Amino acid sequence: MKEPEPLHEADTLYIKRQGTLVGTTDNRITVRDVDGEDGLLDSFPVEHVRTINVFGGVAFTTGFTSVAHDHRITLNYFSKTGTFRGRFLPHRNTVAAVRRAQYAFGDDDALNLACELIQAKIENAIGFLRSKSVAAPQTIYDALAMTEGPQTQDSLRGAEGMAARAYFDALSDVFIDGWQMEGRSTRPPEDHLNSLLSLTYVFLTNEVEAALHTRNLDPHLGVFHADRHGRPSLALDLIEEFRHPFGDRLVSRLVNQRILTHDSFNTNNRLSEDGFEKFLEKYDQFMSEAQTHPAFEYSVSRRQVIRLQATLLRKRLVGELDDYHPYLPYK
Repeated sequence: MKEPEPLHEADTLYIKRQGTLVGTTDNRITVRDVDGEDGLLDSFPVEHVRTINVFGGVAFTTGFTSVAHDHRITLNYFSKTGTFRGRFLPHRNTVAAVRRAQYAFGDDDALNLACELIQAKIENAIGFLRSKSVAAPQTIYDALAMTEGPQTQDSLRGAEGMAARAYFDALSDVFIDGWQMEGRSTRPPEDHLNSLLSLTYVFLTNEVEAALHTRNLDPHLGVFHADRHGRPSLALDLIEEFRHPFGDRLVSRLVNQRILTHDSFNTNNRLSEDGFEKFLEKYDQFMSEAQTHPAFEYSVSRRQVIRLQATLLRKRLVGELDDYHPYLPYK
């Protein structure tokens, strides 16, 4: 699988290439290939960087943490697949300020933000079905209408649940013959489609949670999903707008193009080893594909879309934006 090159977004570095060494030379952060012959891969002015995110086998020179401390640079460590492992915080950093603003986010603001996220989820459900020439049931439109006007958490959850049930009742029509589902089922998934959906949502949630960590947000403090020990509630909030245009779109591609078949599964509805390898390859390709962001109108990968939306979410939570601007590709 091809490794992404180091990516620089504003004041944040993403370093995923395995076998690289991060150091400093002449007040610049350097990224070098120590296992190959590429040498210096890139460099950035120290004063322009506030956060460095490293994934997997990336190392730092002996003195780099001192430089990071002196310049108040936060280092976030992830596994190669994006699981958060830990972080280095300089004595003075922006994490506390971001977290303080997040924890102080008011109940009314949280409810309004949750409403924006759920409206986006429902609109994207309608848009995805339409893109597959499947008419969305009237119930989904009714649920969307229920989210207009004053809300409570319970009324919003009721509208979301109503839309979700109607959506999954219609979803089988997206797929080729021989692939059906009787509604959504989890723990365990009761059929191959539900198994693929669950697996894809797990991978997307990991991507979203990693993006929140790199923005110094607490992924466990949500605005829609209830707080629960060990549950990344904010990641589950943000993933809502990506479930249908990213998750369900990928699953429809895997099934309808016969990349995965029923023979790709074991008897417990889980992918075989070969099937899982195919899934990983196609998932990475899918998330790396370029597309035009509907709000910013420039080309980005789907992974970059998630990072951009995480940035917008942070700006909303810390008060830099009055409204959140969800990802709506079908508008």
